[in-house]
Amino acid sequence: MSAQAILDLSSRRSSRSGSRRGQKSPQAPVTRNGLVADFLAICELDPDVEALRAPADPARFDIGGKDITHIADFEIVRDGASTLVDIVTDDDLMKHPLRAAAIHGSTSADGRPFSLETVSSIRAEPRFTTVRLIMACKRTPVTAGDRVRILHQLDECGAMRLVDCASAVMNTADGVAAVLALACEGLVAVDIGRPILPETQVRRRRLPYSDPFAF
Repeated sequence: MSAQAILDLSSRRSSRSGSRRGQKSPQAPVTRNGLVADFLAICELDPDVEALRAPADPARFDIGGKDITHIADFEIVRDGASTLVDIVTDDDLMKHPLRAAAIHGSTSADGRPFSLETVSSIRAEPRFTTVRLIMACKRTPVTAGDRVRILHQLDECGAMRLVDCASAVMNTADGVAAVLALACEGLVAVDIGRPILPETQVRRRRLPYSDPFAF
């Protein structure tokens, strides 16, 4: 084999090898169950969500003069106002584009707005990463002493930087994880619309049963 032939063969092998290295493994498709789990995590950490439930009865919509009934996946209550929400994958949108376009942004006959939550809206950054980081701390054990110190500090100071709030922790190995674990319990609120940073704002989250005279 001539030297030129050897060089040509080597070049073709390098090209094929580089092509294989450049290929990315296909990503697993986003499932509806995965989207629902992500959506529930967002609602769990969002202090503006007062209630989240599955509607028991179908809602009625007037779409192009036609009376359509539909049972939404969820009903969210914010500020006393209810919104109906469906969770849809990209495949759902491709299979039913006209239906999605007709219902999205509509209002039911009883006045409840209807919207769709998609892959792009549920997994929008930086919120998606922030929620994942917070939920990863859910199982962090927080002692009674650390719990009281964190909450008392927030009661005294109001909103605090995450790094300052974590400084009250004495027993838990990771002070930041301790604060975020309380966020998973619904005891403190963290701004999930921004990345987790030292200056991330933390505040006490008022709960329906937090009134000391309630019992």
